Amino acid sequence: MKKLLVVVMLATFAAAPAFAADVYTYEGKGVVTFNHKTHADSLGCEACHQGEPAKIELTKDSAHKEACKDCHTAKGGPTKCNECHVK
Repeated sequence: MKKLLVVVMLATFAAAPAFAADVYTYEGKGVVTFNHKTHADSLGCEACHQGEPAKIELTKDSAHKEACKDCHTAKGGPTKCNECHVK
């Protein structure tokens, strides 16, 4: 029984990335919509996730200084406020 439980748990964790939400919405000074599938398809998981993929909690500072804006600048994505923040 314990072996079966271990197998089920491993299968669940292995399949988790396939069930990640496709679209995340962040409220603030205009709604920012992040399409996970589009980013993952074009960049790959390792561009944002180090190690096993997991949900990344974004804050204003991390989005503007570490994650979104730095990558957008490097890869030619939108960098102006109104290009991501839709009012």
